[in-house]
Order: sequence, then structure tokens, then C-alpha cells
Amino acid sequence: MSVTSAVSLPTADPGAGLVTLDPPRALLLHKLDERFQRLAHEVGAQPLVPPPLLPAEWLADLDYFKNFPHLCLTAGRFTDQAADLLAVGTPVGTLPAGAHEPTGYVLPSATCYGMLLSQRGRQLPEELRLTAVARCFRNENHFDGLRRLRGFHMREVIYLGHRDGAEQHLAAAREFVQHLAGGLGLELEVVTANDPFYDRGGSRAKLTALDPVKHEFVIPDGTAIASINRHRNFFGDRLDITWDGTSAFTSCTAFGVERWIHALELRYGSAEKALERLTDDRL
Repeated sequence: MSVTSAVSLPTADPGAGLVTLDPPRALLLHKLDERFQRLAHEVGAQPLVPPPLLPAEWLADLDYFKNFPHLCLTAGRFTDQAADLLAVGTPVGTLPAGAHEPTGYVLPSATCYGMLLSQRGRQLPEELRLTAVARCFRNENHFDGLRRLRGFHMREVIYLGHRDGAEQHLAAAREFVQHLAGGLGLELEVVTANDPFYDRGGSRAKLTALDPVKHEFVIPDGTAIASINRHRNFFGDRLDITWDGTSAFTSCTAFGVERWIHALELRYGSAEKALERLTDDRL
């Protein structure tokens, strides 16, 4: 199997960012996620299953649409009239204007949003660590194989608590990512990324210029396969999540699973050979 052999779904646009992972790649995806869960086990993160859709109003409270309006994919439904037309065989492309109506929900572009929103209004009795893997969706301006997809899997491990704990979580995650990549023979560069969790024009954005909130782990072809993110107390403040009487600090680590498949195929030439490396008992 060649590096570019992902089976594209039949679409009018071959660059639609949709792929079907064949059996070797599907197995590689699950084996990789098992590895990522080792970080969750090391830090004591509890598993969570976030919802598949998020209320748009809740994301607006997080300045999501100020920062990422271009990435957002919304969830809509057919009107009753359109449903009746479809039921009698009317082609989708010939439905009248207004055949779709909004639901007020959007598809998540990152796993952490659902996890953090689930803690809204909570007073934490102690530090909290959570982990989840979710299918995420982004309306990118272009798509590129497994490097940039419309829908993909993201494993995250998040921390909620105090400032020092959030920093310690990132330090442990950084060591974990570099150790895992080294064992798999992947060369990484750690770079500062611009991915704000707030209005770019505000005082927090100015602080980011001095103290970056996001660092990415990038392979030689420029693909970021993981990141560590310092949110400070932004989510704690906006979502009224408190620890010891003050807004909780949060941080997270994210793994783009399909991007790791891409990286391993570049390194070993095929998913089968990458699986052999990944299942080596010495790693």
C-alpha cells in the first residue's frame, strides 16, 4: 500500500477532505490511540465521551466565532416540506430554496470544547484530569490527504485546577510526546502556534505575544501532529469553573490521530510497516 492510497469517498469534489481508512490504517488508528491513552493513564485522567454536537450559543460565550468562524460547520435539518419531497424521490439538488433550517448546533472542531463545557458551573473539589477521543470537523480552505481533513479524530487529555498543576500537566505531556515520537523514529520540531482562545484584539491576545499559549509538534514536512495548550483561567472564568474559590486554570494536550498515521507512513512507507514498528514490544 502506498502512502497516498487512502480510499476517497465518492464526491463531486475529490478534494473534499473525506477519506475511508482501509483496514491497515484503521488498525493503525486504534493502536495509536491506545498509545495516546498511556498519557491519560500516567496523569490519572478519567475517560469522558463528549457530545457529538455543541450549542452555538455556548461556543459564542467562549469567543469561538470571533476566532474561528471560518472553521465552523453547522448542523442543519430538512424542513418538513423538503422531507416530504425527498420521500417521494425528489433529487436533493432540486430542492427549493429554504429546504434546510438551522438547529442551533455546530460540529465540534476540537475535542476539548465538549469536555470543558460539560464542567460548566462546577466547583471542583480537587484537581480534575479528563480524556476523550472525538470526531472533529473543520471547514478548512483546502484539504490535503490525511494532513488536512474535513472530519478527523482528535485525542485530548485536559487538566482543570490551579496554575501550577496546569503547567505541570503540559510539562508531562511534552515529555510524553517527545518520548513517543522518538521511539517511533519521528523527528519533531516544537514551534509556537497562533491559536487564541479569546478575542485577538484584547489584552489577553497581547499577553499571548509575550507568553504563547500553544506549541505544536511538527514533522519535517510541516505537519503538526500534536499540540500542548495553555488556556490560563480563560475557560474557568467564562464557564464559571472554580477551584479553591477562584476561576480554574486549564490546559490540554491534543493528538491528531490521522496526522500521526500520515507521519508514520512517511517514515516507514506503508501502514503495515508502521504497525510493525508500533507493536514492537520494546517500545
